[in-house]
Amino acid sequence: MANILVVDDEMGIRELLSEILGDEGHAVTLAENAQQARQARAAGAPDLVLLDIWMPDTDGVTLLKEWQRDGLLTMPVIMMSGHATIDTAVEATRIGALNFLEKPIAMQKLLKAVQAGLARGQEVVRAPVMAQRPAALPPVEEAAPPSFGVPPLPPQGAHGIAVARGSGGEGHMFSLSFDLPLREARDAFERMYFEHHLGREGGSMTRVAEKTGLERTHLYRKLKQLGVEPGKLAKKNQQV
Repeated sequence: MANILVVDDEMGIRELLSEILGDEGHAVTLAENAQQARQARAAGAPDLVLLDIWMPDTDGVTLLKEWQRDGLLTMPVIMMSGHATIDTAVEATRIGALNFLEKPIAMQKLLKAVQAGLARGQEVVRAPVMAQRPAALPPVEEAAPPSFGVPPLPPQGAHGIAVARGSGGEGHMFSLSFDLPLREARDAFERMYFEHHLGREGGSMTRVAEKTGLERTHLYRKLKQLGVEPGKLAKKNQQV
């Protein structure tokens, strides 16, 4: 999970970016102008900043210059705009912006830019450590992906079917009653299905969309329809 600061004077864009990044497991701080962005930066350096260029009080390029001048440009910054010229984008890059995204921003392009920005930030953080430790460190074994638990339904015997949740057939058993109306039975199965994949993919909506073969927007609508909230599942998993 990364701490990401989103600076944009349009409420709709702030809320959309917050929802997308939040679903990816990131902690998002919102600022609607340069003054709020300054206050957020003063509270601590975020892992990444998404910064709008055109804002009413101070534009994003000017704010970027301030941070550079004051030695506060220590985190990757991705500029955003729907009206910026190529010269403006080049200037922002010259000052220190990592990337430039043109509005409206495609979701996959946004996520790729954020992933690249966070990776760049990690490289900068690791650079001094690697300079002191030239010897290769042994690889760290990754932990198995988390699995979100759901209370099992009562056993149904001959009137239901047992469904195994977990990778490789391992995990808890859940009973799905055949006595339910078709729509309710289908919804119950789909809830278990999506919660299973959200658990395996650590709550990443991007990876779940790829695994299930659904468009991300369709996946959002389906989860909302079923009452599945990835954010709450992620928080529950962190507490376990």
